[in-house]
Amino acid sequence: MDSSMMIGLSRQMTLRRSMDIAANNIANANTTGFKVEQPLLEDTAPRAAETTDGADDISYVQDWGVMRDFRDGALERTERPLDFAIEGEGFFTVENEDGLLYTRDGRFTTDAQGQLSTADGKAVLDEGGAPIFLDVYGSEPVVTRQGAVTVDGVEIARLGVARFEDLSVLEKTGEGRFRAPDGILPQQAEIPSVRQGFTEASNVNSILEMTNLMEISRSYQSVSKMIEDASELHRQAIRRLGDVNA
Repeated sequence: MDSSMMIGLSRQMTLRRSMDIAANNIANANTTGFKVEQPLLEDTAPRAAETTDGADDISYVQDWGVMRDFRDGALERTERPLDFAIEGEGFFTVENEDGLLYTRDGRFTTDAQGQLSTADGKAVLDEGGAPIFLDVYGSEPVVTRQGAVTVDGVEIARLGVARFEDLSVLEKTGEGRFRAPDGILPQQAEIPSVRQGFTEASNVNSILEMTNLMEISRSYQSVSKMIEDASELHRQAIRRLGDVNA
C-alpha cells in the first residue's frame, strides 16, 4: 500500500472516532451532568511505503484518547428537595460494589430505610464516607450551600463533595459517573457550593455539535474520494504496464 492510501485510511479511522464522539455528545445533550467530549489526535511518522517514487517521510493522524470539558452546565430549577447541583469544582461521592464513584448528577432519592441514594440505588456518601439516612416520615431536609444536611434545624450530615487536582485521571464508567484509578485519592472540597432544588444540565452545545458532525461527514466523504482516486490511478498504471509488457 502506498503512502497516500496509508494517510487516507488513517484519517478515515480518526474521522469515524470523531463522528462517534460527536454523535454521543448530541445524544446526551439532555443528560443531567453530562460533560462534552472531544477526541485527542496526534501526528505519527511511520516508515514510508515501499515505492521508488514516493515520499521519504509521511505523517498520519492517530486517535489516542478523549478529552472531557468539565466546565459547569447551566443550573435547572426543579424544586425537588432531593435534587442537588454543584457550582464550580467537585463531584458527589457514590458507593459502588467495587469502590467509590463520582458524579455531577445530583438527582437523588431515598429508599425504604431512608438512605439517600441515586436513582439506581447507589448510596450517596457524606464527607466522612458514610451513607446518609433521612427520616422518611419526618420533615424534608434542608441543604445549605456548603452541603450541610439539616432536618428541623439540626445538622445530620454533610454531603461528600470530592475534588481532584487532575481531572484527566478520571475514568468514565457510564451513567454519568467516574472512577479514580488506584492510588488516586480525592480531596474534600474546602468550600463547596451546593444548590438544593436544582440539577446541572449537560454542557453540550447542540448546534455546535451538529455543525461539527456535518463537517466530519464532509471530511470523511472527501477522504473516501481521495482513496478511490488513488486506487483508480493504481489500476490504470497496472493496466498500462501490462500493455507495455505484452
